[in-house]
Amino acid sequence: MLDRLTSMKVFIRVVETGSFAAAAQHLNLSPQMVAKHVEALERLIGGRLLHRTTRRQSLTEIGRLYCEQCHLVLKAVERADTLAANTLGEPRGTLAVSVPVTFGRIMFPMFLHDFRKKFPKVRLQISLTDHLVHPTLDGHEAVIEAVIRIGEPDPDLTVVSRLLATYSLTVCAAPAYLEKFGAPDSPEDLARHQCLVYEHSAHSVRTAWHFIRKTCTRSVMVSGTVTSNDWGFLLALALSGEGIVLGSEQALKPELESGRLVSVLSQWRVPGRPMHLLYNAGPAMTPKLRSFVTEVQNAFPP
Repeated sequence: MLDRLTSMKVFIRVVETGSFAAAAQHLNLSPQMVAKHVEALERLIGGRLLHRTTRRQSLTEIGRLYCEQCHLVLKAVERADTLAANTLGEPRGTLAVSVPVTFGRIMFPMFLHDFRKKFPKVRLQISLTDHLVHPTLDGHEAVIEAVIRIGEPDPDLTVVSRLLATYSLTVCAAPAYLEKFGAPDSPEDLARHQCLVYEHSAHSVRTAWHFIRKTCTRSVMVSGTVTSNDWGFLLALALSGEGIVLGSEQALKPELESGRLVSVLSQWRVPGRPMHLLYNAGPAMTPKLRSFVTEVQNAFPP
């Protein structure tokens, strides 16, 4: 007895190629075997699928409808096989991930170390950028499979967004700067200080820093003689006494503990920024991506 799914595949190839002979050549079967598969389907449905001539076959009305359903059935089987393979399969292959620069340099390496120990067959391709990147597909191949981003995600995104830990922020300066210019007593005092401003765009020279104390909130426009799209560069300037810098608490922790930088406006809290993991989900989600999503959520819980 012929396998029905195989017969459906043969029938579709006959429709695509236009003849038993052409389908047989593509499938590496004899024309007689191709005919047997089509005839087996016709016996099952009790009707003719094809109008046969000596040179070419064409679909009957029933054949056209049946062919459409065969495509759907075979696609569903393919999805089921992919889902099973991805569920049972071992994480392996290259996983392309995009993360913010400072987060990637300071907080991400330890996570990657633990992830690599747990999943040694996954090769990680990490892109560090502060520009907005979305999980993308080039045809059927993932270009960037997962993205970690700081800030609120675009509400129009069609990918999955998972909230991670808050990206905590603080404001500080070098002792040399504070000795020369004094420490700000209030957020408004920052307008009279040299602030080292992080900006995506080179055209912007002013930005807002936000502060909270109990129920009181302040938003202060800050500016300085230096802006940059590289926070590491601004940190180096702050360490040399060039100004006041706003940055990640975790990234600044070693400098604060050593005394090379000193917190300012400590009676005020800088609201942290939300951090999200973005990825494409679905039945074709690979084991490597699934394992990465799980581990990231465990390592950086909200």
